[in-house]
Amino acid sequence: MSTTVQTGIDIRPFQSEFPDEAFDDLRARIAATRWPSKELVSDRSQGVQLATMRALAQYWEKEYDFRRLEARLNALPQFATEIDGVEIHFIHVRSEHEDALPLIMTHGWPGSVIELLETIGPLTAPTAHGGTPEDAFHLVLPSIPGYGLSGEPTELGWDADRIARAWTELMNRLGYTRYVAQGGDVGAYVADAMGRQAPEGLLGIHLNVLTAAVALKDQLPAQSEQERAAHDALTTFLTDGFAIVLEQSTRPQTIGYSLLDSPVGLAAWMIDHDTDSYYKISRAFVDGEPVGNLTRDNIVDDITLYWLTGTGASAARWYWEFGRAQAAAGAAGQAPPPVAVPVGFTNFPGEVFPAPRSWVEVVFPGLAYFNEPDRGGHFAAWEEPELFSDEVRAALSSLR
Repeated sequence: MSTTVQTGIDIRPFQSEFPDEAFDDLRARIAATRWPSKELVSDRSQGVQLATMRALAQYWEKEYDFRRLEARLNALPQFATEIDGVEIHFIHVRSEHEDALPLIMTHGWPGSVIELLETIGPLTAPTAHGGTPEDAFHLVLPSIPGYGLSGEPTELGWDADRIARAWTELMNRLGYTRYVAQGGDVGAYVADAMGRQAPEGLLGIHLNVLTAAVALKDQLPAQSEQERAAHDALTTFLTDGFAIVLEQSTRPQTIGYSLLDSPVGLAAWMIDHDTDSYYKISRAFVDGEPVGNLTRDNIVDDITLYWLTGTGASAARWYWEFGRAQAAAGAAGQAPPPVAVPVGFTNFPGEVFPAPRSWVEVVFPGLAYFNEPDRGGHFAAWEEPELFSDEVRAALSSLR
């Protein structure tokens, strides 16, 4: 792994440092949790189950290495730069293969750069992971403003479009004149926006969730069995799985008080994202049987980063920004411009609403790459980093 980086007056090295007092306070707060009574159902239909949260809290307080997160981050080349008034934290790993293709990948919510760390090896050093030098990427992993180690926006307007413009500026500052972008969850909105802005130098994008399906639901095909199943999954999400999105897109400040005050409350809110990933995470703590890379340590690393940086509320505000931007565009009758670069898409089976190829082609006519692996869910890079990396390589190989 090479840590060579082009730096200048605008880019400086960054180290993650958390005081002992922060860990002492966190441990005390976990121990002082006021627990609700057990849910009255045998599944997650009333929310995160008590047994799951008890097991997670027990591990977090008693067994988790509180310095693990800091060590993982500081083992990587981290940097910071101010863009549009906000300090942007990012990890930048250059491949030893000088002809590697620069790639900027954006995490989501409730993820962070933590969910992408296990892809660094396969993407930057492919020859050590069954690939060839021609598969290599120079990798840039920024933290979204208001998330993790990036600064919090102090003004309105940091929606996906503004983040996309910031990422273009970041790649320019790093001296990359030809590059590609990838994203899932919130990161998919950002990568999609980059594709529509089509800045000079952006060669193409890869996505692993079809964010546009929510707004285009009535326009998506429903003829085949796969298409009907996708409609059922999307309907379930919009009727029974939308609570977090609704709260964060309308009242992020309200839930923010709980997210900043109770670590167990923060953890429960974060792992309640979707049914597939919730049960996988629950298995890791209750049964000691992690699915792929969704181990107890990796999950708690992500939650701990949100807690130590106090970004529960500021991260949630992105949903508010997105909702307002969508409403304003709709009221003005403004359709987004078409994506002007090649698009690759991977449909992982455990996605919240898996998107058949026919759906993806409605949103991205002329789709350049499509594949359906046999495993992986919404947090595909986190859960199956090797498989995810293979997909990124395949989707973007024609753009080199």
